[in-house]
Amino acid sequence: MLYFAYGSNLNLSQMKRRCKDSIFLKKINLENFRLTFRSRYRAADIEPKKNSLVPGGLFEISKSDEKKLDLYEDYPILYKKYYFILDGSKVMTYTMVKKTPFRFPTERYLNVVKRGYLDCKLDKKFLNRALIE
Repeated sequence: MLYFAYGSNLNLSQMKRRCKDSIFLKKINLENFRLTFRSRYRAADIEPKKNSLVPGGLFEISKSDEKKLDLYEDYPILYKKYYFILDGSKVMTYTMVKKTPFRFPTERYLNVVKRGYLDCKLDKKFLNRALIE
C-alpha cells in the first residue's frame, strides 16, 4: 500500500524502525493542503487550503507496517485516515480528528521533522512557513 508522510515519519531512520518493510519511493506534493502543528502533542497535521501544498514522502508499506502506524498515530482517536489518488493509485495518510489551534512543536520533535526534510530532499520553506502561520 502507498503511504504519504509529512511529519516525523519523513525521518528515514525513524520510519525504518517503526515500519521495517517500508520503502521510500519519492518525494511528492499534496496539493490544496497546508502543514500545521497542533494538539497537546504539538504534532504535524494537514488541513485543506486552496492553492497551497504540503511536500512529503511517498512510501510503500506492508499491512503490518500500517498496523504499527495506526498504533503510533493513535488511530482513530488522534488521527483518522485520509485517502487521495496519485497517478491512478490510492494513497493513505493521516490527519488529526480534532482541529485544535496551532501549537509550536517541541524542539526534539521539530529536529526529527527537519532531519526528515533533509532525508527526503524537501524544500524547508514549507516547514518554516508552517511554523510562523
